[in-house]
Amino acid sequence: MRHLESRLTDLVRSVVEPMGYELVGVEYFRRGKHGAVLRVYIDFPPGVWVTGITVDDCGAVSHQLSGVLDVDNPIAGHYDLEVSSPGLDRPLFTAEHFERFRGHNVRIKLVAKLDDRRHLAGRIAGMKQDRVVLEVDGEHREIPLAMIESARLVPEF
Repeated sequence: MRHLESRLTDLVRSVVEPMGYELVGVEYFRRGKHGAVLRVYIDFPPGVWVTGITVDDCGAVSHQLSGVLDVDNPIAGHYDLEVSSPGLDRPLFTAEHFERFRGHNVRIKLVAKLDDRRHLAGRIAGMKQDRVVLEVDGEHREIPLAMIESARLVPEF
């Protein structure tokens, strides 16, 4: 599945970035016995000051991406394409994301238990090589990026 997600990310990036958007990330997962979901998160690149991603932005990307996916056909069988803004609980996919959102609170789900925990919440203290440094309960913990199944910012109001 990782190889497919990497291939899909490259394909999606080739459509999204020339349109002037930042590709935040791609999720591909099975839903039920006969379907799957390809979820694409887009945003405006850092430093571009606009009000945010609109339904029209998502529609434009979806339209362009559908054509490319139909031609390239990287996914066998039926799937639903969803194009979305990252939202307030923005997903984090890369080391650059964790560095960019240093100081923010995050919820992390691991692919396997680490010190008897699969779910962690804390403040991002930064990156140390290929590890996310997370402040949890007053202590710094290093979590290998490869062990992170999903990570989302915790909205602060």
